[in-house]
Amino acid sequence: MFALPNLQYEMADRIQCLNCGGIGALALLARNIGLVEAIDSRLHLLKVHLPYHESDHVLNIALNILAGGQCLEDMELLRTNESYLNALGAKRTPDPTTAGDFTRRFKDEHQVMILQEAINSIRPKVWESGLSRGDRNEAIIDMDGTLAETTGECKEGMDISYKGIWGYAPLVISLANTMEPLYLVNRSGNKTSADGAAPYVDKAIDLVSKSFKTILLRGDTDFSQTAHLDRWDSQGIQFVFGMDAMPNLTQIAENLNEKQWKPLTRRTKAVLKTEPRQRPANVKEQIVKARMFKNKKLQSEHIADFEYQPTKCKQAYRVVVLRKNISVEQGEDTLFDEVRYFFYITNIRKGSADKIVFRANDRCNQENLIEQMKNGFYAMRMPVGDLISNWAYMVMAALSWTLKAWWALQVRYKPRKQEILKMEFRQFVNLIIRIPCQIVNTARKTIYRILGYNAWTETFMKTFDLIRQLKPCQT
Repeated sequence: MFALPNLQYEMADRIQCLNCGGIGALALLARNIGLVEAIDSRLHLLKVHLPYHESDHVLNIALNILAGGQCLEDMELLRTNESYLNALGAKRTPDPTTAGDFTRRFKDEHQVMILQEAINSIRPKVWESGLSRGDRNEAIIDMDGTLAETTGECKEGMDISYKGIWGYAPLVISLANTMEPLYLVNRSGNKTSADGAAPYVDKAIDLVSKSFKTILLRGDTDFSQTAHLDRWDSQGIQFVFGMDAMPNLTQIAENLNEKQWKPLTRRTKAVLKTEPRQRPANVKEQIVKARMFKNKKLQSEHIADFEYQPTKCKQAYRVVVLRKNISVEQGEDTLFDEVRYFFYITNIRKGSADKIVFRANDRCNQENLIEQMKNGFYAMRMPVGDLISNWAYMVMAALSWTLKAWWALQVRYKPRKQEILKMEFRQFVNLIIRIPCQIVNTARKTIYRILGYNAWTETFMKTFDLIRQLKPCQT
């Protein structure tokens, strides 16, 4: 239904406009990059396409979020907005009830995976055109689980987590290079973080291996995946996983010679071009001391490494151990010192131990993606009634973030590209999507006359010209 006739943007000085004028450019990107064709050719949930195709429903949910919507009910504002419909060349768009019904047409995991594979079939083309050869030297795959709380009482598949929270436990496997969610898996709320992760990690490996030379897997202590390390190592895949401080590992660390420990020097922050500001008083620290709370302060960090063979592995791997010396204070008095050990298992033999620690710590950036999924583009609202339907909605809502990443990869000026990739979703919507435009429909084209200017308008126009020249890939 999104016919998207020949689009053209012009500057205008009239005031009457559509507040989300950038939406047409993102919809055109989805069509020209081949996403619409990929979804319709692979996903078959509707017996009759009157009037909608599967791609119409999927894009309708993604565009609703890009236009500023937060839930299915917000679609009602867009489908009754004549300027919005004219901008996309659509006679109508699905209402909230119809959109919810479409999510319930997904009956099993296989159908949700078809949708994800349709989206993933486009990624290699986007990476090869949007990332330089240097940027495609190494693909970094991050994995983590989270909790998606729901207050509903009748949602099929929900359960109570170890934290006492009712809801679901989604698994997120993402590409750290572009912060794209490669695979999303909805699971019952009582599942552990790494439960069933390995098959999806294998799928992510197959996906990125088409475009990147080497692959690095990262995960926290729940994702040590020792049963799969030998297999991944034999495939030439590098990994850095956290490991629990088990008694045997702690004992090995305590028995290390003191000469094997080296101080850990954290990476220096960027040098300010101006004079640094005076740090304000630490209000929290003052309250903790005044009320005689116990306060833990980091005094020093040391690192060492040793060889260790997990029970489920047939060979030994390098384990980097980080020792933290922490002082426990109360008021102005120091009570005692506490030593904690943090372990990382890796098959990276070359390089210093501190680099392994830094690479593992960089995985924490995935927490920002998960936060965006919850409170940025609301993919984890779980708005419908069962596990599979909510899984399908999560994938379709996350497409809005994927389109943001794909838009960024079309930007030719690298600093701007990186800025958009790291940009929070709401900021992207405000700067790129919420462009006031007057919509003018002519016989052969639809003109978006931009009525406002911001610092990103020039980048937007140049990127849009490149998007118009894209040719859909063969799926």
